[in-house]
Amino acid sequence: MALENGEVKAVARFIRMSPHKVRRVLDQIRGRSYREALIILEFMPYRACEPILKVLRSAVANAEHNEGYTPADLVVAQAFADQGPVLKRFRPRAQGRAYQIRKPTCHITITVAPGAEA
Repeated sequence: MALENGEVKAVARFIRMSPHKVRRVLDQIRGRSYREALIILEFMPYRACEPILKVLRSAVANAEHNEGYTPADLVVAQAFADQGPVLKRFRPRAQGRAYQIRKPTCHITITVAPGAEA
């Protein structure tokens, strides 16, 4: 999806992961070149890297296919995770009680733009 000022974005919705945990990874790639971001995501030990990598590749593919940009010229302009709906489950406990379990979801958005870094 093309935006104004040459930015292209990709969104992954309803990812079964806490937005808090996803943001800690997104903070590391924001503002970096596509190549740097790939290397960082490849070697970070977090589970959140997998869906983020997928969204980043999708954004770059959108930029390449729809706008004709070269992947080497692209920079991660924006990267954020919004909270999605929370799945509510119950865990049985002693003496007939039930404790609530909240399973959070998030929406990951990554925007790439042609930048000065090459």
